Amino acid sequence: MPETSNGIEYPDETGHARLWEHFETLADSINPQLGSPTTTVYLANDLWSKPAGAKWLVVEVQAGGGGGHNAVATGASQTSCGGGGQGGGYARSRLLASAVGATESVTVGAGGAGGGGTGGTSSFGSHVSATGGGGGNASAADGTPQAIAGGSVSQTIVGDVQAHGQGGGAGVKLGTSGAMGGQGGSAALGGGARGVATNGTGVAGGFPGGGGSGAANSASQVQRGGGAGGAGVVIVTTFF
Repeated sequence: MPETSNGIEYPDETGHARLWEHFETLADSINPQLGSPTTTVYLANDLWSKPAGAKWLVVEVQAGGGGGHNAVATGASQTSCGGGGQGGGYARSRLLASAVGATESVTVGAGGAGGGGTGGTSSFGSHVSATGGGGGNASAADGTPQAIAGGSVSQTIVGDVQAHGQGGGAGVKLGTSGAMGGQGGSAALGGGARGVATNGTGVAGGFPGGGGSGAANSASQVQRGGGAGGAGVVIVTTFF
């Protein structure tokens, strides 16, 4: 019986008289060559090695989320707040095993630190990558009503499927009566942190890649910290 270059047999015009027998032969030939896929989840930088018999890969990269900003210390009749961090960028690609190297560097982006830190880039070699979320901004301490912007930076993404992180929510000062910390922006795989009310410390962004929320202060308070962004992740599924 004739076969393809990969060893898959197929019937010719003399092989069978009935159509269903052609399909049965094809299925019986292909089935032994299909192995179960394996999935590896990377939480830290590492080196991926191509397994023997790999045919293609699905690679997902989620970058780290941005950190929410602090609420600075306040005096009498003053308030302060921080904006939320942006969610990290995301990319997904299907790659032929023959198109990647025997080994590929895996980089997992860290979450941005509370206080407005930028999230780190996640990547799989040069094939798939996404940059992290921007950190939130901080207001001054005074009695003026004001909205202070959350994190929002242009993200560079390489992949078949691309998703930019949601911008962080604005922090708001309500004159001298109180303040609210901005909520964190969501990422494709992780949720952003909830916003906080007056005298609240920022909340860490969800794993993976969610933005942290900003903090909020009323009058005569010490500095309160913004929430850190969620760390990134790289997921590689190999098909045999």
